[in-house]
Amino acid sequence: MYLEHIESPADVRALPASAMPTLCAEIRDAIIASSAKVGGHVGPNLGIVELTVALHRVFSSPTDKLVFDVSHQTYAHKMLTGRAWNYLDEDRMGTLSGFASPVESEHDHFSMGHTSTSVSLACGLARARDLAGDTYDVVAVIGDGSLSGGLAFEGLDDAARLATNLIIVVNDNEWSISENQGGLYAALARLRETGDTAADNPFRALGLGYAYVEDGNDEQAVEAALARLRGCARPTVLHVHTHKGLGFAPAEADEESWHHVGPFDPTTGEKLGGGRASGGIVATKPETYADITGEHLLARMASDQRLIAISSATPYMMGFTAPRRAAAGRQFVDVGIAEEHAVTLAAGLAVGGAHPVYGVYGTFLQRAYDQIWHDVCLNAAPATILVFGSSAFGTTDATHLGFYDIAMLGDMPGLTYLAPTCREEYLAMLDWACSYEGGPVAIRVPGAGVVSRPGVALPADGFASGLPEIVRKGAGEVAILALGATLPLGQRACERLAEEGVDAMLVNPRYACGIDRDWVQGLAASFRVVVTLEDGVRDGGFGSRVACILGPTGVRVRCFGLTHGFPDRYEPAELLEACGMTEENVTAETLALLER
Repeated sequence: MYLEHIESPADVRALPASAMPTLCAEIRDAIIASSAKVGGHVGPNLGIVELTVALHRVFSSPTDKLVFDVSHQTYAHKMLTGRAWNYLDEDRMGTLSGFASPVESEHDHFSMGHTSTSVSLACGLARARDLAGDTYDVVAVIGDGSLSGGLAFEGLDDAARLATNLIIVVNDNEWSISENQGGLYAALARLRETGDTAADNPFRALGLGYAYVEDGNDEQAVEAALARLRGCARPTVLHVHTHKGLGFAPAEADEESWHHVGPFDPTTGEKLGGGRASGGIVATKPETYADITGEHLLARMASDQRLIAISSATPYMMGFTAPRRAAAGRQFVDVGIAEEHAVTLAAGLAVGGAHPVYGVYGTFLQRAYDQIWHDVCLNAAPATILVFGSSAFGTTDATHLGFYDIAMLGDMPGLTYLAPTCREEYLAMLDWACSYEGGPVAIRVPGAGVVSRPGVALPADGFASGLPEIVRKGAGEVAILALGATLPLGQRACERLAEEGVDAMLVNPRYACGIDRDWVQGLAASFRVVVTLEDGVRDGGFGSRVACILGPTGVRVRCFGLTHGFPDRYEPAELLEACGMTEENVTAETLALLER
C-alpha cells in the first residue's frame, strides 16, 4: 500500500508514474471508508483525487502555495500532506476538520469553509510574493460551484491585470450542490462541448491565459498540463473536467444527495442516519423543518402566483428537492452560490410586488450583511428570509458557525426577526410573513429538531405587535424569557424553581429582534429578576437588548447564551453546559439573584 507510507508531498513525487493509478484508488477507498463511518463531503472529494495527486506531483507544497476552494474538497490533499492515518485508522477518523485548517498543517494556508475566496486569496499571496522578491508558484483551486459567487468574479477580474505567476485551476465537475446555475456555467459547458474552442470563453475575455483538460480524472494528463504551467509568467486558468462522486456508484448516480452525507454502509450506500436529537423533543411528520418548509411553500404557491422561493445553491435545506423544484417551475429560483445576489434579488422582487422567500443557512447569510442592511432594510422591502442552522445544534465546524445571527440581524433597522418555538408557530409566522407588506421579516428556523405544541395560542392579527406569548403566568419575582428552541429549557427551569418555592413566569418572546419595548419595561413593575435564554451568541443577542431596556429600572437581569469564539467540532450539549445553559445552573443562578 502506498498511501500509508506517505508523510509529505515529497513522498508522492518520489513514486513512479506507474504507481499513480493505485495511489488514487487507495485515496478513493479511504474517502469512502472514513466518510462511511463519520460522514463527510463524499462526491466532491471522490471527483478531485487525480487532480490533487497531480498538484502535489508538480508543485512543492508548502513552498508553492495551494489554496483550495471550496475547501470541503481537501480530503485527498490532507492525505498527501501527512494526515493519511486520519482517514485510514478507524480510531482517528473524524478527528480532522472537514475543511482547510492551518492549525492542522503548514500545507493549509487559510481557515476557509465558505466559498468563492481562493482566487482573491491567491492574488494576495502572489502580490506578497512579488513584493518579497520570491519566485514560488501560487495555485488557486476553485470548483464545486464556487465560480457562481460574486467574490470569485472579483478575484478573476483582479487576477487578469497581474503580470505575474498565478495559476487558477477550475475544477469543473458540472455540479454545485445541486445543478449548476447561471450563464457562466453555460459557458463552461460550451467549452467542454467544443474542446475549449468556443468563441465565448469568459476567461480569455477577461485577459487570462487558458488551457483545458477534458479528462480531469486522468492523473497523467492533468499532471502534464500543470507541469507546462509551472512558473508561468501571467495568470492562467487551467480548466479541468472531472466527475463528481467518481468510484462510488451511489454517488455517481445521485450527485446532489451525495454531496455531503452522514454515516452510510460503504458496500450498499445505505444511509445510516446519525443526525442529532435533543432531549424531550417529540418528532412530527414531516420530521425536518426542511420538509415542512418545502411542502408548505409549494402548496401555498398554487394559490399565490406571486410567491417565489429563492435558494443560493442549497435548495435541499429549505425542502426543495428536485421534484419540488420541478413542480414550482418559475416560482423557484436557485441563484447558485451567490448569497449577496439572492438577498438583493429578493429586495427587487418584493418592491416589484412579488412575495420572495429566501432560505439560507445563517453562516452563509453573514456574507450578505450589506445587502440586508442597504437593499432590503433601507428600502423596507417586504421580503421573507428563513434562517436555518443558527443554533448550537447547527454545523459545529468553526468555519460554519451560524449562531451569531441575532447579533448581526439586530443591527438592521426595520427588520422583524421571529423565533418560533414549534412547528405550529413556525408555519403561522411563515404564512404571516409571506403576506406582510410592512417591511422585511426574518424567521429563525429552530435548529434542535421539530417540536409540536398542539393548541399553542397564536395571535389572531399576526406578528406585527411585538408582543410575546405568556406560557406560564407565575406569581411574580422571576420572569424567564426563553427564546425559540430554548423554551423546553425554560420549562424545566421553572419546574425546578417551583420545587424551591419560586413560581416563575415563563415567556415565549417570539421576537429575536423587535420585541415590544413597553412590554419589556413593564416587567419592572412585577419582577425582581428577569432571566433570558437564547440558542445564540449572548453578547449583542436577544438578552442584551432586554438588559438594555431594563437597565434603568433596577431589575436584576441574567442573560444566558453562547459565548464569543470559534468552537470547532464541539458537542452541542457540552458547549451549552460550558455556557451555563443547563436547568440546574439556570435554577441555581436564579436563586442566587433572589438571594436564596
